[in-house]
Amino acid sequence: MLAFVVKLDQLIEVLITTTVFVILGLVIFGIAFFVIEKVTPFSIRKEIEDDQNIAVGILISALILGIAIIIAAAISG
Repeated sequence: MLAFVVKLDQLIEVLITTTVFVILGLVIFGIAFFVIEKVTPFSIRKEIEDDQNIAVGILISALILGIAIIIAAAISG
């Protein structure tokens, strides 16, 4: 299917737009993760790495996926 082929004259514009959205998404994701780190009453890194707490790992991964879905929906409009 050729619906996703970008013409050469539009390639630079598409690459710039994609790069801007990637950077914007990563910045928003970083800020959201920083807020999650500060809001939790315990050290997430210590719980996952040192204590091998699987429940915290699953919880943080669910939060990361939820934030990523929200950011993707906000960027795509």
